[in-house]
Amino acid sequence: MILYVLRRLGAGLVLALLISVITFWLLSFSFDDVAASLLGAGATAAEVEARMESLGMDRPVLVQYADWLTHAVRGDLGTSYFTSEPVRAAVMDRLGVTLSVVVTALLITAVVSVALGVTAATRGGGADKLAQGISLVGYLVPSLLLAIALVYAFAIKLSWLPATGYTPFTENPVKWATSIVIPVAALMIAGIATLTAQVRGAMIDELRKDYVRTLRTRGLSPRRIVLRHVLRNAAGPALTVLSLEFLTMLGGSLVIENVFALPGFGSFAFNASQQGDIPVIMGVMLLAVLMVIVVNLAVDLLNGWLNPKVRVR
Repeated sequence: MILYVLRRLGAGLVLALLISVITFWLLSFSFDDVAASLLGAGATAAEVEARMESLGMDRPVLVQYADWLTHAVRGDLGTSYFTSEPVRAAVMDRLGVTLSVVVTALLITAVVSVALGVTAATRGGGADKLAQGISLVGYLVPSLLLAIALVYAFAIKLSWLPATGYTPFTENPVKWATSIVIPVAALMIAGIATLTAQVRGAMIDELRKDYVRTLRTRGLSPRRIVLRHVLRNAAGPALTVLSLEFLTMLGGSLVIENVFALPGFGSFAFNASQQGDIPVIMGVMLLAVLMVIVVNLAVDLLNGWLNPKVRVR
């Protein structure tokens, strides 16, 4: 198991290194634009060149990347060109907002999807039609359109929820909950559709297998067969879909946080990309990749625990 974890962790770190190289190389094409943006519209070519030199942008790209990587390994992600904030502190300050929305959406998506998928597969009939109807609505209704409808209904018409803004959990748990209800709903609708369909299909496939008939002939209760055997065997593909949903939700937070004025990781990354704030873009990219590695590793470990055959691949 230790070798399995080290192998997966090593592959993840290599991926992070490759993505950081590609990102930095792509950003290198905009060095002069960033320097000009920092100086303003009236900057002369000489001033832009001097600014690039002061930021070290006149050095070879490979040298600049090696310098960034050396500092990043030590935990120093540099300073924002536009706000002069230390990037690591700025990113970590905003990460809590994003994770509170994304993780809440992911947990609700997992619970609702497993409940719907298992019920649909085991009971069929009306429960199956209900699950398929919910999945269809999730596929057809764009998340942003749903968010606008929820804002209109619950924030504007009923005044039950705030339309924008964020209250930290430590400041007021009730206001925190109300401030993330609509963003969470907007993020999870598509995930519920996808995951419910996956769980339902995987459960139906497992229920048709010979070992289920064997367990029934031995007198095991339907509940025990489903919860201890069928659901465990069907969980692998569902976990993979759930990890992909985490990535989708993390990407969706770029839009959702801007729409609802949430001071999170996504809106911070969006603003940095518009300004060309290279240290912030690299810091956000690195943290996002590391989060993806951690989630994928957690899913792989869980899959390995559920199915020991996975560990020997």
